[in-house]
Amino acid sequence: MRRAMAWLLRATVVCTLAGTVLTSAAATCAWPDWDAFRRSTISQDGRVIDDSTDQQVTVSEGQSYALFFALVANDRATFDKLLTWTENNLAQGDLTAHLPAWIWGKRTEGEHAGTWGVIDANPASDADLWIAYSLLEAGRLWNERRFTALGTLLARRALREETAVLPGLGRTLLPGPTGFHTSPDVWRLNPSYVSLQVMRRLAAMPGEDSSWKTLVDTSARLIMNTAPHGFSPDWVEYHKGRGFRPDTQTQAGGSYNAIRVYLWAGMMAPRDPLRTSVLQAFRPMADYVRKQGYPPERVDTQSGTFGPNSGNGGFSAAIAPYLAALGQTDDARAQAQRARDLAAQKPAGYYSQVLALFGLGHLDGHFRFEADGTLVPAWKSTCPATR
Repeated sequence: MRRAMAWLLRATVVCTLAGTVLTSAAATCAWPDWDAFRRSTISQDGRVIDDSTDQQVTVSEGQSYALFFALVANDRATFDKLLTWTENNLAQGDLTAHLPAWIWGKRTEGEHAGTWGVIDANPASDADLWIAYSLLEAGRLWNERRFTALGTLLARRALREETAVLPGLGRTLLPGPTGFHTSPDVWRLNPSYVSLQVMRRLAAMPGEDSSWKTLVDTSARLIMNTAPHGFSPDWVEYHKGRGFRPDTQTQAGGSYNAIRVYLWAGMMAPRDPLRTSVLQAFRPMADYVRKQGYPPERVDTQSGTFGPNSGNGGFSAAIAPYLAALGQTDDARAQAQRARDLAAQKPAGYYSQVLALFGLGHLDGHFRFEADGTLVPAWKSTCPATR
């Protein structure tokens, strides 16, 4: 399957400060990267396929991100297909009553071996919140009340089933409904699951209680207080009476999950009151990239030491908005170009593609976020709808 991303065809990159437009691609609102992703990775019936595995899996994360990208592209037809597939196959046909299952694909074990369906029914909270966010914003931008209602119900269910009040911290997002309260006084958390843009938008839903606003604050603490050397871990534990501690399973490593922490940080609105603190918390990562010319694939976040390998092109695309937000526009330009060059050498996999759609799409001006978390797609303000 040909996965070469169409961003490779762009000729020039023009940088500006603070995570704003880095290319002129958004002037016409054409988004070749999205078109390439849609053709290569999304099935005709609306399933995002990770073909790097024999099981040809679909994860709820992929569906959630694709819904967001379809909204950014003003691609209502693809949005509808993605939503229908997600509801029918991951949510037992009803997103108002069920959170989506985390993973779907070809089953290889048990009585259902050889058939296609849900492999792991435990939901993933980051995907659930991104789906709710995309539905709420689709409702607002497309003036579709059905999406607003569905997004509100999904967000409320996630609040009930995927958060807990942690002693000494407050209400906090758990990675899923089950399996993350590992002992009576210990919870396992994931900093990359909390995008402050998403949290702020959900906190602004009319008629909601203060729980979402609390989640903004605890999410910021989860992001900033788990990076003692300026590098985010993939996973972390929270212990009653002891606070955040290194994760016993991943040994404080920061890698394929954590790269999204820098991505979300780089896309924060300039007027977000937490933006400066969050950006400064990870400046050592920016210093490393400037010195080495690439982000590391793995970091020991407790010691600040690095693994031997460089991060792939998706890592470079994800880190570029963060560098731009710090004003390091030359470094942002270099990482954007590295992402394109590596994709030209070897077709990018599913995860690298979505990191690139976020990172390069933001740099190219296809979308931005307001301080309240609302989405500003280029098609809404600078060009007419094309789909």
